[in-house]
Amino acid sequence: MIAQTPPMGWNSWDCYGAAVDEATVRRNAAYMARFLKDFGYEYIVVDIQWYQPTATNHAYIPFAPLTMDGHGRLQPAPGRFPSAADGAGFRQLAEDLHAMGLKLGIHIMRGIPRMAAHEALPIEGSEYTCADAANPNSVCAWNPDMYGARLDSPAAADWYRSIFRQYAEWGVDYVKCDDIAREYPHYAREIELISEACRGCGRDIVLSLSPGPAPLEQAEHLKTHANLWRITDDFWDDWALLKGMFERAEKWCVHAAPGHWPDADMLPVGALRQCEDPSNWTHFTVPEMRTMMTLWCVLRSPLMIGAELTKLDPITLGLLTNRRVLALHREGFGAHPLRTTEAESVWVSSHAGSGERYAALFNLSDQPRRVSVDTLLLQTGAKRAQELWSGRVQPLGPELTAELQPHDAVLFRLTDEAAEEADA
Repeated sequence: MIAQTPPMGWNSWDCYGAAVDEATVRRNAAYMARFLKDFGYEYIVVDIQWYQPTATNHAYIPFAPLTMDGHGRLQPAPGRFPSAADGAGFRQLAEDLHAMGLKLGIHIMRGIPRMAAHEALPIEGSEYTCADAANPNSVCAWNPDMYGARLDSPAAADWYRSIFRQYAEWGVDYVKCDDIAREYPHYAREIELISEACRGCGRDIVLSLSPGPAPLEQAEHLKTHANLWRITDDFWDDWALLKGMFERAEKWCVHAAPGHWPDADMLPVGALRQCEDPSNWTHFTVPEMRTMMTLWCVLRSPLMIGAELTKLDPITLGLLTNRRVLALHREGFGAHPLRTTEAESVWVSSHAGSGERYAALFNLSDQPRRVSVDTLLLQTGAKRAQELWSGRVQPLGPELTAELQPHDAVLFRLTDEAAEEADA
């Protein structure tokens, strides 16, 4: 099964928007291979408009000419991705990432390029044209590059099969499909066509659907047809957005399982928005980053770093690579909140292998706060609690308690003495 654990990697959007180029991708991949791969990070995801020759920042240029082949399939712009020249696509980049032990991901938009539809280009391997597959009345509200698919025509299925065959030939390992996850019920059939094309392309490709919030009532459909789906709109370095994620996580936590993961979006840490200002840095404080990583790991959301990796500072790198915390992200199950109020939240989870319990305590208020939970509610016979961010071990009494700074969190693994001695 694909995506047995939540995918981990890097995505170019937060730091480079639509303007990422091959040199940037390779630089971040080299960093990942050296400093992050050993911790489970493996996907390098090239986000939106890699086929747009003149992109320079996070903004989209309406009706810009796009790089396509003779079948309407979008191609990497050679001026930004030199190894894609002469119709090579992402083959060389994928091959080089695979040699580093990494995997390639790309972003696509739902539908057919409007340029391909206007020119009625033939769909590869089909009797139909791109005009037959395109629905000019279905257009993304925030990016006009594409027409949606005409779902009453077999041309739409042929179109999606043609592009996923090419992605498989390139060696792509992950596809993030945009303008689709929150659009139920209108695009449920289009999701099915994309899923069928992805699963039938002859290569294991993780399928991720964006943007959110995906509708909770469509959880079973999403789990059937995708590996990841966004539970939020674009998530940025804003405390209000992070605090709001607790409600979303509570609704979606029961749907996290091998093969399908609710996605709380990228980790906007470190150097962001580099096209606009290379000195730009996340607005999150260290406690807020710790809260974010704790919630994402308990929920088992994918971990996609949004930063320019080569500028990561030691504190941020340490938060991203804490092995004790990442063990929960990789092997936890049954995560759910015991309570969430305006001021605090307490979550519990278990380890799939040992059965040990975890407890996460969050201070959601703007003041220092003592957060505690009755040990009976943790349903454990453990004698000790190890705080995983610091590594400190303390006896487990009638209450598990932490004194927390504003917007901060702790994550405890509850264990018995023998297990703790074995760890030591």
